[in-house]
Amino acid sequence: MTRETRGTLHLEDARVIKQTAYDGEQFVLRLSASACAAHAQPGSFVHLTCEPSIPMRRPLSIMRADPGQGWIEVLYKIVGSGLRALAARKPGDTVSLIGPIGKPFTVHSERPRPVLIGGGVGIPPMVFLADRLRHQTGSPAGRYKPLVLMGSEIPFPFRTRPSAIVVAGMPVATIACMPLLDEWGIASRLATRSGFPGCYEGFVTELADEWLASLGPAELAEVELFACGPTPMLAATAALARRHGVPCQVSLEEFMACAVGGCAGCTVLVRTPEGNAMKRVCVDGPVFDALTVF
Repeated sequence: MTRETRGTLHLEDARVIKQTAYDGEQFVLRLSASACAAHAQPGSFVHLTCEPSIPMRRPLSIMRADPGQGWIEVLYKIVGSGLRALAARKPGDTVSLIGPIGKPFTVHSERPRPVLIGGGVGIPPMVFLADRLRHQTGSPAGRYKPLVLMGSEIPFPFRTRPSAIVVAGMPVATIACMPLLDEWGIASRLATRSGFPGCYEGFVTELADEWLASLGPAELAEVELFACGPTPMLAATAALARRHGVPCQVSLEEFMACAVGGCAGCTVLVRTPEGNAMKRVCVDGPVFDALTVF
């Protein structure tokens, strides 16, 4: 059952297609949700019921969406009883879902070298954005050339392998990638402080800083940063943008109750041309210009 609420926001009884478990109590959940899949954009999220006996919904970023087949995927890590209950849902179960919610990322044709930075459960929007970018044309170079950088202190929610794509300016020993992105022809590199093979030893923002420092002025003029992850990582990404003189969009992570703008429980301070204002992450965001927030 699907019921449209307002705009492109839909309430659906989404059917569980499959759950895939990864190390670190991480799961990729695929749901049959045709209305949400038809309208989802990179950066938007869903608010779903983990289990009928738990009334509070959980906001989860959309990692992939297939409008043709009518499914979406979300990545989550078990934190608390709600997501533990969600991890127990089996194929064929029904999950109540509201979505897609929120303001998505906006790409600009004059910046054909987007750098997508994801940390932990901030990885999903970067995968979704990379998927959309590989299908877009119209940039000065004829096609966007994204670079995806991911960081995690626990095992990544996929099986890493050495990348077949050479990235100029990348530290020599940094070769591990997300296989799906390699198959799409999109360069990716991984960072960790946990010693995983082939990964950059340090924060993902430190890896981004090293790579950006290898670019000349003309190359930097084509770069825009996009990021999602923990607040300290987003603040560091905003600092990178200032230091290298490039624009930056961030998707904020905040606790949410209603997720549709009614409770104002997820407000953040944002600088606007008219002065400081309190904005709701759920509907005014979750994507903001990084330099207006940090």
